[in-house]
Amino acid sequence: MIGTFDVIVLDCSEPQALARFYVELLGGEIAELDSNWAEIVPTQPGERPLLAFQRVDEYQPPEWPGQRVPQQIHLDVKVEDLDAAEEAVLAVGATVTGAGTNTFRVYLDPAGHPFCLIHPED
Repeated sequence: MIGTFDVIVLDCSEPQALARFYVELLGGEIAELDSNWAEIVPTQPGERPLLAFQRVDEYQPPEWPGQRVPQQIHLDVKVEDLDAAEEAVLAVGATVTGAGTNTFRVYLDPAGHPFCLIHPED
């Protein structure tokens, strides 16, 4: 092993706004915040990974489902109820893509990164 996993960093144009969105989606606390960088940490000490957001000038969001500007990463967020979770993510700024099945739905975060709400069948 060369190292240990530490942080997932998403590029965006507004780190503060995207950090607030993901705190609503995933929980945690914003630990560091300025105009170029924001970090969310789990509420339990020592837990990983961190989720961080860095400002990129002239940021271009991924084009999904197209590939003119391909997605580089997406998050799957496990939920108990897809309908309730959809209502909640839309309320905090997500956008519906219309893609999905009865076990997952695809959304865009406020910076255009795709993410999925998942509810695997039992």
